Amino acid sequence: MHPHQGNGALREGPAGGQSDVFDPDAVVTARALSKRFGDFTAVDAVSFSIRKGEVFGFLGPNGAGKTSTMRMVSCLSPVTEGTLRVLGLDPNHDGPAIRRRLGLVPQDDTLDLELTVRDNLYLYGRYFDIDKREVRARVENLLEFAQLLEKGDEAVDKLSGGMKRRLTIARALISNPELVILDEPTTGLDPQARHLLWDRLYRLKQQGVTLVITTHYMDEAEQLCDRLVVMDKGRIVAAGSPRELIAEFATREVAELRFGVDENEKMADRLQGVAGRVEVLPDRLLVYTDDGDAVLQQVHELGLHAEAEFVRRSSLEDVFLRLTGRSLAD
Repeated sequence: MHPHQGNGALREGPAGGQSDVFDPDAVVTARALSKRFGDFTAVDAVSFSIRKGEVFGFLGPNGAGKTSTMRMVSCLSPVTEGTLRVLGLDPNHDGPAIRRRLGLVPQDDTLDLELTVRDNLYLYGRYFDIDKREVRARVENLLEFAQLLEKGDEAVDKLSGGMKRRLTIARALISNPELVILDEPTTGLDPQARHLLWDRLYRLKQQGVTLVITTHYMDEAEQLCDRLVVMDKGRIVAAGSPRELIAEFATREVAELRFGVDENEKMADRLQGVAGRVEVLPDRLLVYTDDGDAVLQQVHELGLHAEAEFVRRSSLEDVFLRLTGRSLAD
């Protein structure tokens, strides 16, 4: 599938062309969506659709256009050009109605640090004009969901970073949204906190909530997303499931070799005949192959001895490197 097609968001018209009828089963549909700030184009004619009940990811480095796209979907930033439908509505005319039906988890926590955990949820729920008794019941359910029941009466300022992220997600759920948008949900968290947050998000998916996640963590996208798009410089450069993207743009395995400072690039020339593709990174060489052990054997037969070597399965990091010519660490 070409990355700039609508992924099924638009019905096929005569001769296979796209008609103006949007798929009623798509929670979000974008066609040739653009966002410009003066002369700078942050999002450049991207097209995608998000289905009900799936986890959909936007993957890419900082500045790729992920956050600008999500701000348009969240009705926080007007569309410069193109067509966008969220929950069947037009953000240009139905912004308040859309916002009532979605939950938003921004990059930075915007909690009231001086209030208790419980009061942060309660006051936010009252913004939606939910009955007081109903809000209290939802608060207790969400505290349990976020594993924060024991912290309910503590000031938010005393929470760890992972607890604050879980509270921010719980707050976004107070209105029982149909669609939840999470912008870099685990940035800055330690591995244990990240895995706990992944578990909470998976539970939401099981409940039928549609999740949209922006991330620059490849493992996060692989773990959580049913489908995703890879963005770079404001454009979508690939789209599909993690498994589909790895199959299309990477080999089955990767042999990683470290030859030491200033040696990797020299060794790359000697390895060109070992496999179809060799990537040089600042700290290591990546040799793409369907048989990593065979590559290591060939390396040894050439009389080359790496300081460290191992074989792994290909990942979305390799897909991104293939598509953009750089790693996310660049």
